[in-house]
Amino acid sequence: MSSVIRLRRGAAVVFVIALASALMAFIAPKAAHAAQLTQVTNFGNNPGNLQMYVYVPDNVGPKPAIVVANHFCTGSASAMFDATQFDELAGQYGYIVVYPSVTRASKCFDVASQASLSGTGGDSVSIKSMVDYALANYGADPNRIFATGISSGSMMTNVLLGVYPEVFKAGSSYAGVPFTCFATTNGSEWNSDCATGMINRTPQQWGDAVRGANPGYSGPWPRMQIWHGTEDEALYYPNFQEQIDQWTNVNATDQVAEFTDHPQPNWTRTRYGSTGGQALVEAISMEGVDHGLPHSAAETLRFFGLTGSASSGQIVGAGSNRCVDIPGSATANGTQAVLWDCNGGSNQSFTRTAAGELKVNGKCLDAYGWGTANGTKAVIWDCTGGANQRWNVNANGTITNTYNGLCLDANGAATANGTQIILWACSGTQNQQWTLS
Repeated sequence: MSSVIRLRRGAAVVFVIALASALMAFIAPKAAHAAQLTQVTNFGNNPGNLQMYVYVPDNVGPKPAIVVANHFCTGSASAMFDATQFDELAGQYGYIVVYPSVTRASKCFDVASQASLSGTGGDSVSIKSMVDYALANYGADPNRIFATGISSGSMMTNVLLGVYPEVFKAGSSYAGVPFTCFATTNGSEWNSDCATGMINRTPQQWGDAVRGANPGYSGPWPRMQIWHGTEDEALYYPNFQEQIDQWTNVNATDQVAEFTDHPQPNWTRTRYGSTGGQALVEAISMEGVDHGLPHSAAETLRFFGLTGSASSGQIVGAGSNRCVDIPGSATANGTQAVLWDCNGGSNQSFTRTAAGELKVNGKCLDAYGWGTANGTKAVIWDCTGGANQRWNVNANGTITNTYNGLCLDANGAATANGTQIILWACSGTQNQQWTLS
């Protein structure tokens, strides 16, 4: 190995360790729940000598989905549990989380050996055993099994979807590399050519790697969500496009995006195969972000389709006990939403879609003009799929705009009929608390 490669490898290892430390330093305290992260022993065939941990929420749903959450290098199941929000959101959406945990010294997943890449041994087989255990013991839904991960766990996510496309319906990869990119023949866990973005294959070649691992399988193939920072110096940015090439080809679509938007100012999101929130491939490029990219469990679950199907209801203010209303049942673009006595009318009935829109009378609730300032109007507009028309309905009662992060707000904390609905910096006050029912 050349001195340059040694330096690159050493820098990457140091960076990943620093990332793990940074994640641990900024972990928010977990809310108290009866449910706990629990180790499962004797879960089945375990050639990777992994440990299995599981989180079953207090209100687990019937035939729950399974989310496999793979940790980063130097990490563990408990580190992934602490660093992400999959457990909190499991209580809201009723799924089970499986947390594999590496026991070898590096605490990195085996994404390099032929055994793991072929499903004949290694970590991929161990994780498949965990999924089988969860299906058998928790009554989980075999049609709703998903995988996600960060860094090494992201690479493992690509491996799981590549080896077991009949098992995993979708994946979400945070700072990873394509399936088979990290393969080695000398027993090493590290592939510098892949890590530094030196492996450049055609979409057909990447797709053939997945198809070649699954002779006789004709689909459906897993969908993939891909996240990467442009300044990643551990797993270089070219791996972002290589993953897009692989999973678009596997899913028989081209590499021309059907949809592009900017959910955050430095994010560029592209979708392939369709424009919707569960496109065949969704890719988010983060300008100026390094390997320690932010993780969004909510966006991952939205892509998986686990945040619920469309549901309708009134948006009722905690401070006013009045409803968000579209005056006169208007449908004109730019009509501003107001507070009004709840009356059950269609102009007060909002449909929350799986993509995060709030639809009323065929229009979408919209942050007017892509505004980011306090006082931005909440209006209705033709639905465009833009981030300024996507909303997070949060457990603390707030409704935040995906694009600007501001809270839906009754202007001036007023409670009277006709009070304008605007967007304002979140403050925790009652005029920013709502019930969607």
